[in-house]
Amino acid sequence: MAEGSMVVSVEKVVNHLKDPRVKAAVKVKSEVLRIAENFLKNEGYIELLPTILSTVTDPLNHDVYEVMVNYNGLSYRLTQSMIFHKQLALLAFDKIFITSPNIRLETFDKSTSGRHLFEFVQIDLEAREATREDIMDLIERLFVEIFKGVRETCKEELEFLDVGPEMPQPPFKKVKYLDAVKEYGEKFEDKLSMDLDQPAWLIDIPILEREFYDKLSPDGETLLDMDLILPRGYGEVISGGEREYEYDSILRRMAIKGNDPEDFEWYLKIVKEYGIPPSAGCGFGVERLTRYICGLDHVKYTRLFPKVPGELWV
Repeated sequence: MAEGSMVVSVEKVVNHLKDPRVKAAVKVKSEVLRIAENFLKNEGYIELLPTILSTVTDPLNHDVYEVMVNYNGLSYRLTQSMIFHKQLALLAFDKIFITSPNIRLETFDKSTSGRHLFEFVQIDLEAREATREDIMDLIERLFVEIFKGVRETCKEELEFLDVGPEMPQPPFKKVKYLDAVKEYGEKFEDKLSMDLDQPAWLIDIPILEREFYDKLSPDGETLLDMDLILPRGYGEVISGGEREYEYDSILRRMAIKGNDPEDFEWYLKIVKEYGIPPSAGCGFGVERLTRYICGLDHVKYTRLFPKVPGELWV
């Protein structure tokens, strides 16, 4: 390729790599990962390696560009999350977690949100026989450990960034989805986040707002799931909840959401013939949490080689 036809700006890449904000944030992110992994192992969670390609992946509840890979006549998808693999992994272990890279080719309107990358990492976890409340309690204790640890080991970086991350104060406030809609309107997340001074759980999300695998609550209209909303406009950092695990219930939820069972053939076959245990879990965005801790205006500063929707990068 001729030098003049290069689309990626070399100067832009080098300036980013040399940016002291990036260096500080990446150091903080490294500590977030270390602390989280140690905490989960001490809680009895077994670490798994991520699944990158699969014949089945998370259908998600928003538009992304799907990536298919043809390998010697076999079709694979890039995993958009390991939700189904997490459920199946509980046939082997009671508690699991994965430091999982995700590729979600977001639409270009996400480019200015400050929260979106199309290549990012989440710590994904799942526990057999757990409830939503069990997972919320686990995350609250984990966040306290992360903030305490980062404040001790990254003093220099936090001082440079001129931030003193406020310690989370469990238990976090719980806000019902429909109550948030009533107070702020349909597009409520940013307004809710701006009004918070501590993280808060968004719970009881309506059935059509989430995927078929989130467990239906006894009211038949909302789900036993949750998001964690960060304060001061930083928005959602965690999604999770209890899971559907009974074959007929999963098929009913697929019909409501319009998912084709043939797209999940081997997963459904295991559920029907062998069964999977009831479980709950979540995934939290490592870069989003790091952005919040570091007080950054864009999540791209938490990675050396960020992939922002709509931008070409190395």
